[in-house]
Amino acid sequence: MERSKYPLYFSFPAVIVFLLFFITPTIIGIYYSFTDWNINADAIKFIGLENYKELFNEPRLKQAFINTLIFAAAVTLLQNAVGLALALLLNEKLKLRNLLRMIFFMPYVIAPLVIGYIFRAIYHPEHGIVNQFFGLLGMDFMVQDWLNDPRFALFTVIMTDIWRVAGFSMVVYLAGLQFIPKDLTESASIDGANYWTRFKHVVFPLLAPAFTVNVLLAMIGSMKVFEIVMVLTEGGPGYTTEVFYTYIRNTFSSGEMGYATAINMLLFVLVTLVGIPVLLAMKKREVEM
Repeated sequence: MERSKYPLYFSFPAVIVFLLFFITPTIIGIYYSFTDWNINADAIKFIGLENYKELFNEPRLKQAFINTLIFAAAVTLLQNAVGLALALLLNEKLKLRNLLRMIFFMPYVIAPLVIGYIFRAIYHPEHGIVNQFFGLLGMDFMVQDWLNDPRFALFTVIMTDIWRVAGFSMVVYLAGLQFIPKDLTESASIDGANYWTRFKHVVFPLLAPAFTVNVLLAMIGSMKVFEIVMVLTEGGPGYTTEVFYTYIRNTFSSGEMGYATAINMLLFVLVTLVGIPVLLAMKKREVEM
């Protein structure tokens, strides 16, 4: 039986919203990235590639670029690992699994700014829970100034963000697990397959669509991280936690609008160049059920 198709004009409202709020600002942004738009200038002049030449010679941007890639890689990997582990655990018949699902998902619905302020108190070098916990255990070598020590600052921000977003990945993986027919796993059990074998040959391949969604959203979201870095460290100490958006924010604050827009365009290109190959690679391993 052939499926009935929806009329094409049903998509017009979404297309109009997309053109109005995404495509148009992007085109305008591309234009302003080639100008000297500055709050101190009387007029906006077209200066060609000058902004891009300047930003490629900026060592602070290079540091932000490296930190952003480290942050994105670590958060994408660990968010999915933790989310998948939680989903597999809470897909089992546990008495409190609905309560635990809610508890693990709850951090995701809290604003990153609020989480940032809470964790600033938790990481406080003298009164924070983390250092007091290590002090009670007699592990004084673990008592650190987590947010102001260059050796630990980026790691601390990454761990905080993983705590915030792992629940979202868990929910997506749980949804994927619900769609896997129980007949397949039960047949594998009857054939003598243990838990790891069932996961490797049955569950993991059929979770491919959930992996695609989770990996792509985690990667794009972490490359655009801003609030939690801003509240916890403001890009410091020094520039050790500087990411693209904290650098863009500081540049906008100094009134260099054209230059800041050029950095934003660079991030847009970077996300596109990384996102499309990842999406195509992830889609290839998806299988039909």
